[in-house]
Amino acid sequence: MMVIHYKCPNCGADMVFDSKSGMLSCDSCGRKDNIENFPKEFIRTAFSKEEAKEYHCKNCGAILITDADTTATTCSFCGAGVVLGDRLSGDMAPAKVIPFTISKEEAMKAFQSWCKKGLLTPRGFMTADRVKGIVGMYVPFWLYDINSQVEVNALCTKVRTYTRGDYIYTETKYYDVYRDVDLTYVKVPVDASKKMNDELMDKLEPYDYRYLKDFNMPYLAGYIAEKYNFTDKDLLPRVTARIEEYVESYIRSTLLGYTTIRYQNKQIDIKQKDAYYTLLPVWMVYYDYNQSEHTFAMNGQTGKVVGTPPLSFGKIAAWFGGIASATFIILRLISLIMGGGLW
Repeated sequence: MMVIHYKCPNCGADMVFDSKSGMLSCDSCGRKDNIENFPKEFIRTAFSKEEAKEYHCKNCGAILITDADTTATTCSFCGAGVVLGDRLSGDMAPAKVIPFTISKEEAMKAFQSWCKKGLLTPRGFMTADRVKGIVGMYVPFWLYDINSQVEVNALCTKVRTYTRGDYIYTETKYYDVYRDVDLTYVKVPVDASKKMNDELMDKLEPYDYRYLKDFNMPYLAGYIAEKYNFTDKDLLPRVTARIEEYVESYIRSTLLGYTTIRYQNKQIDIKQKDAYYTLLPVWMVYYDYNQSEHTFAMNGQTGKVVGTPPLSFGKIAAWFGGIASATFIILRLISLIMGGGLW
């Protein structure tokens, strides 16, 4: 396994990717370097035994064990950021990356602010002082370009009721409706790590793809990164299911205004045009409350936080009690008005 360190040309300290400037940054002397132009003579590499899942930190010499899926990490002894280069080569080399734009400090403040918005969370949880850890992680995704050919035949009706004299009439008009649609969806994301919660990752969307960059290893310096466990073919059924939902929603949007809709024929042909192995930035927040750990995720580009906080049953009871009281008062007022009691 090849281990890569980026050393500061000024002072020799370890450099990491800075989300603010988009450059490699030295915390020791403050130097910043452009990723594309970083001097190759200051890139340090070392090798270790792949079968043992271990690497030698070039900065301090420590031997650390890594997960087989880890492609970037930090040394637990000296804190140096390292990239495990051989795990990012060949088919495992990402095509694209969205760099972090939110720093660890900003992520922590955003999470604390999010916690305080929980109206039904326990009072102690809202202080956000039980964070066990916050980890910046590049999660592997496949971004799919999908084309769908759609053909629909439906029998629709429009029903109108009107009164003429003493009679009530119901008029029903029938329509043969045909739709032939060509839909293309670009860069539909699906996470490719078996460690990550799929539902949590889905809720982090959307990412702003205007900031997609060609992959370059220095973006990973100072963060943890995972390699994919599932190929684009493995995940094709999952993305196809998502696209079918999008297509169904689009079809319905073209059939507005009808009273009833009965499909007589509906054919949806979905094909993969392309897929891009991409690393997307995620802050993982591990929160300890009431002797149990709660996991939250934050979009490392937009700051969007997702997760399920604990609920206070006392607050829930009070909330529903308040609704019940308000409903009773409203019904009582209506009763008095209708009965002439207020006039």
